[in-house]
Amino acid sequence: MRPSLLDPLFAPVTALDGIGPKVAALIEKIVAADLTNRAARVGDLLFLLPNSVIDRRNRPGIAFAAEGAIVTLEVRVDRHQPAPRGNRSAPYRVYAHDDTGEIALTFFHAHAAWLEKALPEGETVVVSGRMEWFNGRPSMVHPDHIARADEAAGLPLVEPVYPLTAGLSGKVLRRAIGQSVARIPALPEWLDEDVKRRRSFPAFADSLLRIHNPADPIDVSPESAAWRRLAYDEFLAGQLSLALVRNRIRRLSGRPLAGDGTIVDGVRAALPYSLTHSQENALSEIYADLARPERMLRLLQGDVGSGKTVVALLAMARAAEAGGQSALMAPTEILARQHLATLAPLAAQAGLRTAILTGREKGRERAEVLAGLADGSIDIVVGTHALFQEQVAYHDLVLAIVDEQHRFGVHQRLAITAKGNAPDMLVMTATPIPRTLVLTAFGDMDVSRLTEKPAGRQPIRTVTLPLDRLDELIGRIRDAIADGQKVYWICPLVEESEEIELMAAEDRFAMLKPIFGRAVGLVHGRMKGAEKDEAMRAFKEGETRILVATTVVEVGVDVPDATIIVIEHAERFGLAQLHQLRGRVGRGSKASTCVLLYKSPPGETAKRRLSVMRDTEDGFVIAEEDLKLRGEGELLGTRQSGTPGFQVARIEHHADLLETARDDARELLAADPEMRSERGEALRLLLYLFGRDEAVRLLRAG
Repeated sequence: MRPSLLDPLFAPVTALDGIGPKVAALIEKIVAADLTNRAARVGDLLFLLPNSVIDRRNRPGIAFAAEGAIVTLEVRVDRHQPAPRGNRSAPYRVYAHDDTGEIALTFFHAHAAWLEKALPEGETVVVSGRMEWFNGRPSMVHPDHIARADEAAGLPLVEPVYPLTAGLSGKVLRRAIGQSVARIPALPEWLDEDVKRRRSFPAFADSLLRIHNPADPIDVSPESAAWRRLAYDEFLAGQLSLALVRNRIRRLSGRPLAGDGTIVDGVRAALPYSLTHSQENALSEIYADLARPERMLRLLQGDVGSGKTVVALLAMARAAEAGGQSALMAPTEILARQHLATLAPLAAQAGLRTAILTGREKGRERAEVLAGLADGSIDIVVGTHALFQEQVAYHDLVLAIVDEQHRFGVHQRLAITAKGNAPDMLVMTATPIPRTLVLTAFGDMDVSRLTEKPAGRQPIRTVTLPLDRLDELIGRIRDAIADGQKVYWICPLVEESEEIELMAAEDRFAMLKPIFGRAVGLVHGRMKGAEKDEAMRAFKEGETRILVATTVVEVGVDVPDATIIVIEHAERFGLAQLHQLRGRVGRGSKASTCVLLYKSPPGETAKRRLSVMRDTEDGFVIAEEDLKLRGEGELLGTRQSGTPGFQVARIEHHADLLETARDDARELLAADPEMRSERGEALRLLLYLFGRDEAVRLLRAG
């Protein structure tokens, strides 16, 4: 179904001259990480952009060439001095001079015949490479380029430098990229003329030409007009595909959900507190969405402890008033049970029936839940992804709520869509996502933010402590426990690993046990579900006072009387995660403390992270900082570094283009939902170029 115009770019890289299977395998290591599930294509090389340049316009003359500088010299060859016979390790030197001085061109393991031909005595040649000075004498080891003076016009003056991998030479890669640029077909313009003019964007092919054949170092800067044009193209492809998914999800149009307020009022009456201003705002946005015939697709962002679960319950109460069922899906079983514990008593007072469904419900228990969902007697079900497995049938599912969305992609959203008659969707996250990232990952959603903490929540004091002051800390914890407080102690790994000397949870538990006896509990990801629940229950009810844990407790665990959290090797965690963990305390009326234990001396990034944590409790400030320190791949849990799923765009340079791309995509699809206009057809090519084929398939599926 792909337009044949694009065939030259979709051929395997082995179709290029000089690229066999061996080199192709090396190229696959450096093209965009997201493409590893298929063989590299010619078009992938287009978007492998240089990370710097070698500028050969610098022609200072031998005597004035600085140590380490890349220079171009025009010299006359004086004499050859081959390595002594039988001594392969000694260099072959060619001496040459210009008006300012003499230089030795040095070669190791040289082929004498080749050098005599390339650098004939008495000839004038142009050489280019890095200058080295040794005892006041200049030399150039293995010049990058050698050419006769009369042929030197062909030397690239500004040469792009690409990311490489062991075994792949820059020369081979540059030739392959040159060939792929030459294969770009004549493509129609897909950009809006107005956007193109306002931003001074060159044409698509011109942009690639300019970056791969730079005339000036500025051409390979992410700030250049050529690079910005390509980043905009990539954002536009991403936003179009999100908007197509959104349209697809919306087109399976929902139905208006209205109610008389009786159940909602029942839940509100059961609450022991009144809602914050931002909770009320979010609710009115959600109720307005539910009342419309189109499906709701809303992201609810709220910092740890800002009261998202209550907003979710009030949304589910409205769905029940309209006669439908709701499902709340959490990423882990611990979290699902926690949500149930919070929701069930409030729901019961309003006359709603709740149930739980995870991988652990078996036999009769499971059969009862499935029957209740099928006959409609269960109003609200909480669970893990088990909620959307094939054998689960709903009587009338009208609202699906997903907690911690960054663990679910577009495909899972489509799977949820298949249950019920296109249920409304509310997605909740406690990971404060910077605005720019909300656009890249959730461009297809409307956003509500909870910015206040519920009344009575205490600020958390954050302190940093080097690991060598552990004894002091243990003394303080002994006092806190005597005072009736509870402590989380977080470790990065479950058990000691040879390579990394991090204090593992099991080892720390073994160390604290002789000091605190039965007051210490342990919970980690490798324990069975029932064991985890038992450890959490004992901690919640005060049978244990210190809970040693891995990051399992990161999201959603609620123990209001826990007032201290110790995070070991805090320098190893990202800011967003530290912030999540810190939010486990400060949930009751007592003042709380977060102790960040680090191994000294911390590196620069670690220092910056620790100080940001000390200075602010605002999750959105922390998220913006995290973006600067780590790149956004990790924030959304997609890739180790770089922008999730992007080959060309760099958020830190191109964030200003994102919103324009989103508005552009939405306007286009509002006017031309099938992408049949001239511009729509051109944009289909763009979707293929940036690997967004699934979006084109959605178009075809109608």
